[in-house]
Amino acid sequence: MNSELSEEAVEINEDEDDDDEDEEEPKEREDDEGFSVLSDLPVEMSERRPTCRRCCRPLKVCLCPFLPARPLDVSTSLYIVQHPAEESRVLRTVPLLAACLPPGRCQVFVGRRFSEERYPELAAVCRDPRALLLYPGAAAESLEDLSTDFSSAHSIIIIDGTWSQAKDMFLRNALLRLPRQVQLRSAPSSQYVIRTQPTNMCVSTLECAAVALSIMEKNHSIQEALLKPLQALCRFQLQHGAQIHHSKEHLIKHGQYNKIMPQNKRKIRRMQKLISSHDTSATHDTHMTDT
Repeated sequence: MNSELSEEAVEINEDEDDDDEDEEEPKEREDDEGFSVLSDLPVEMSERRPTCRRCCRPLKVCLCPFLPARPLDVSTSLYIVQHPAEESRVLRTVPLLAACLPPGRCQVFVGRRFSEERYPELAAVCRDPRALLLYPGAAAESLEDLSTDFSSAHSIIIIDGTWSQAKDMFLRNALLRLPRQVQLRSAPSSQYVIRTQPTNMCVSTLECAAVALSIMEKNHSIQEALLKPLQALCRFQLQHGAQIHHSKEHLIKHGQYNKIMPQNKRKIRRMQKLISSHDTSATHDTHMTDT
């Protein structure tokens, strides 16, 4: 009895399934027709804009006319230790910096952690007594006040990232604490006006390198040559809708800071510092990018 009922139930269910299939056939045919129409539509391939090999800018906004006709003659080697987030930024200054210098004079190491095993070349530079780390702090000496003879080949290491990224990289990488630590006392106001800096004394990586090289090479024209492509970049962006960005310090002091003030005590103290004082050691870029 149970088996008969089961067989009948199966038959009924199969009949119902057949009816459902008959009802769904027109629907499926409509869907198939719809998909076939969509499949016949032309596919738009997203093509990356052609990029200049020298300045790494799109060809339509190439900045090569503002680069030195020949690479600048410098004996100092630059080593940029770059946070991975900087690679994805559109308006970066490091490619412009590298384009101004001879091949091999500006090397970039990308990462968060740098061990001697994985980065033997960087480790060798950090252990060289002629190497300097350009990073502000209580232990940093003013580069302008050093009595060092820079006529022989020297190296300077710069951390490229936001201030919090640079601080994290400095504290977590023992290699970066081996070189003599220096900072800039006479860095001018940043001309990188299309990016918001935390304080009025912060400058971009390119500007940092420009000042340091002009001091070490005893040649002020180096700074002027390196700043030209940066000025051109900012000028172009402003002509095409970008706005001038004042520093966070400037906005707070003039009551123009629109964002919600932080609740975290540590962040509140940091904001109060921006309002009440100028940190003379903050000459390093908090946005050393175009990033």
